[in-house]
Amino acid sequence: MRRYLRVVVLCLACGFCSLLYAFSQLAVSLEEGAGGGGGKPQAAAASWLAGGGRGAGRGAGSAGAAAHPGPSDRCKDFSLCYWNPYWMLPSDVCGMNCFWEAAFRYSLKMQPVERVHLAVVACGERLEETLTMLKSALIFSIKPLQFHIFAEDQLHDSFKGILNSWSFLQTFNYSLYPITFPSENAAEWKKLFKPCASQRLFLPLILKEVDSLLYVDTDILFLRPVDDIWSLLKKFNSTQIAAMAPEHEEPRIGWYNRFARHPYYGKTGVNSGVMLMNMTRMRRKYFKNDMTSVRLRWGDILMPLLKKYKLNITWGDQDLLNIIFFHNPESLFVFPCQWNYRPDHCIYGSNCQEAEEEGIFILHGNRGVYHDDKQPAFRAIYEALRNCSFEDDNIHSLLKPLELELQKTVHTYCGKIYKIFIKQLTKSIQDRYDRPPKER
Repeated sequence: MRRYLRVVVLCLACGFCSLLYAFSQLAVSLEEGAGGGGGKPQAAAASWLAGGGRGAGRGAGSAGAAAHPGPSDRCKDFSLCYWNPYWMLPSDVCGMNCFWEAAFRYSLKMQPVERVHLAVVACGERLEETLTMLKSALIFSIKPLQFHIFAEDQLHDSFKGILNSWSFLQTFNYSLYPITFPSENAAEWKKLFKPCASQRLFLPLILKEVDSLLYVDTDILFLRPVDDIWSLLKKFNSTQIAAMAPEHEEPRIGWYNRFARHPYYGKTGVNSGVMLMNMTRMRRKYFKNDMTSVRLRWGDILMPLLKKYKLNITWGDQDLLNIIFFHNPESLFVFPCQWNYRPDHCIYGSNCQEAEEEGIFILHGNRGVYHDDKQPAFRAIYEALRNCSFEDDNIHSLLKPLELELQKTVHTYCGKIYKIFIKQLTKSIQDRYDRPPKER
């Protein structure tokens, strides 16, 4: 009986070793199959995990050289792109580390890197302004970005020329789209409020393969990573489909509560210059409305709304969004004013408490304040980022001259609180560029 027991134990041990060997060879073959001809993308993916954002992408080319360290390093990190069965390793190599390393690297290849999807609509003389916005997003981004740029045909070549010259960053992709509206009343949609602005209403219907999207106006500047506002998607409850900031914090200077001739969200309405969307939910939802007792989907509600309210709306597509969320308030997540900071928050005195405490996260230079002298504090930030290049030293060195320029604006209400304009910007630069590369 003992003899049979020993034979069974021996067979089990041999079977276990055989299975382990087979698994090791399978992993090797998968590693080679996944890596064939794709060394460069893998290096880029690994660099995103290690450093993230701009610096990692730019250094992706050197990742391949570091992918084959000496045997003595194999227990120290996960930079290895091959491994052997543990009983075939040299004596100074940790077998279990290599075992887990293979599983880690295989799962890395099977899981694509998450991208932040950012959309903008550019018409007329908005090329430079749009490029400055995209630059501000790239400077601080951690995850790679996917830009969706809707622009008039005559702007496409200019966008391609500039964005292709930024390709050395390796931290973004972009897609260019023409301006398109439903054939019915297309001309009316295009001239609603500012040229092409209502294009944003149709993004869920055009970008059908995109789950979530951050839409911003061309006059937006990011003063902290885009990733941070993107993370607000996780705070949506089960009914919320979009997020925006209030139009005003102070009702005494609010536009909607004093002048609107249509329904609007909350006490002062919402501003659509920065709009975070779960577009999958938007496409699926049936919306309550004041046109019919039947709930309508996003693609079916827009034209009836325009027909009913076109003589009563002043701010075009933003007014239509306010009407929709007035009837469906449970669908909107409202984020604080520091995520959409406009001249209205300071021209009559500071009225965005969150920005006073933590600084401005996203600057919105509406009313053309980047291009005139009415609000020089806003223009100073825009000029600093417009003239900034992507080199680390250049980004780091913009703070001192910018602060000196902002000190010249203290004769305005916004200039008196200029420190909130650079508070978060300073922190973002320190977090992103002051740390050693391995800590970024």
